[in-house]
Amino acid sequence: MLDDTIAAIATPLGEGGLAVIRLSGPQALAVADKSFVPLGKSSLKPSQAPTHTIQYGHIVRQGRTVDEVLLSVMREPRTFTREDIVEISCHGGILAAKIVLDTVLENGARLAEPGEFTKRAFLNGRIDLTQAEAVGDLIHARTELSLAAANEQLAGKLSQRINQLRDDTMKVLAHVEAHIDFPDEDISPDTRQQLLSRLERGVAFMDELLRTANEGQILRRGVRAAIIGRPNTGKSSLLNQLLGHDRAIVSPIAGTTRDTIEETANIRGLPVVFVDTAGLRQADDVIEQEGIRRSHETVTKAELILHVFDVSEPFTREDETYVAQFAHKKRIVVRNKIDLPVRLMLPRELVESASLHEPKHPLTPSGGEGARRAGEGSQPYAGDTGLDSVPAQDSAVVDVCALTGQGIEPLKDAIKDLVWAGEIRAEMLQVMINSRHQDALRRAREATLRTIEAFRNDLTLELVALDLRIAVNAVGEIVGKTATEDLLDAIFSQFCIGK
Repeated sequence: MLDDTIAAIATPLGEGGLAVIRLSGPQALAVADKSFVPLGKSSLKPSQAPTHTIQYGHIVRQGRTVDEVLLSVMREPRTFTREDIVEISCHGGILAAKIVLDTVLENGARLAEPGEFTKRAFLNGRIDLTQAEAVGDLIHARTELSLAAANEQLAGKLSQRINQLRDDTMKVLAHVEAHIDFPDEDISPDTRQQLLSRLERGVAFMDELLRTANEGQILRRGVRAAIIGRPNTGKSSLLNQLLGHDRAIVSPIAGTTRDTIEETANIRGLPVVFVDTAGLRQADDVIEQEGIRRSHETVTKAELILHVFDVSEPFTREDETYVAQFAHKKRIVVRNKIDLPVRLMLPRELVESASLHEPKHPLTPSGGEGARRAGEGSQPYAGDTGLDSVPAQDSAVVDVCALTGQGIEPLKDAIKDLVWAGEIRAEMLQVMINSRHQDALRRAREATLRTIEAFRNDLTLELVALDLRIAVNAVGEIVGKTATEDLLDAIFSQFCIGK
């Protein structure tokens, strides 16, 4: 397929100032010659133009002018795919871009598959597999930290470390296989110790990388945070405050939100997908019942819960049920409407197990004036909640007023603290692995540990070599040195057409 010349629209479909149609392959210049008519004294046919120049002219189809364009010529090997590339900048719009694409397809190009331009860059040695994945991460980045991590990977920072790990493991394998070929020469104790030390350093490095997997997933796909609570506790107002604009309808009428609403926000550099849900309660309305069912489904998939309570309403048995039901999730208890008289008294074990974030409200977790105020004029439910097992590091309590925005910044701090341990350092961004890397590293680590055990127990070198090959191949998968066609198809099928 590398003998083909491919073409696709490289910009999003829709109306805009410009659209770009990209061609790559051995016949890219010839196809462009058939499609492009230069205008003016200085413009040239693509095949006659020097590399990395821009030509002005018309795209012509069946004798009729399609559009006025600028055409870029980039000759191999100094291109993204290491093939001849032509990029045609035409006027934005679905029809104009489609007709330009149809013109080059009629003149000898074929429509590119999803991610095929990046796949060719990989197959032609321009980038390795981790860098190819970084291209997709770069496109989908939703925060500056996500963008920085993708750029570090695209620059080859992770590749360098992985290649060093593979080279070190290969050297051990070469020693072992040499002794298999010459069985009369035993591995000396000093050499054996050196090989073991090299393998142990490799395991330590793999452990270091595996610890970044969670953070890498957060930066790439974000954290799903479900906003839950009884009707009319201010969930939609809270969503709007976190987003910084009105996304959800806010009404004093309970049950306004019937379906889930999703929106992504940048919270202290981390992409967080907030999901506003229907109020949790027993409902007779069929539509509201479906909304509540979707709320439960959303909570199941969420990594974090923002459980919103109205401080002007007492804690009920229904609240206790939902608190206990979602106790296994990381959560933030959001005490909303702190501008109103306080009637809420949360179970002490729920509040005491959580970290408190400023600004502190008079509602204190362990008695005193705030607790007395919380109980005034109310009969809160204070039964056995069974919440003693909630881990402190997995929960927080924040007081807010979603109407005015008071407490929103501490809430953002609490979200960041629960989903990301410690500071976000620049050097961490260089080696953030994804789930594919994680799987390969785990297999490599297990095989390396088996190799170390076999060395120490003086097992036959053939068994040592077998596990070492497994480790080398698993590490090689990460950068694409031992990648299968199925793996490549799975990775590049996630790209858009034109990239």
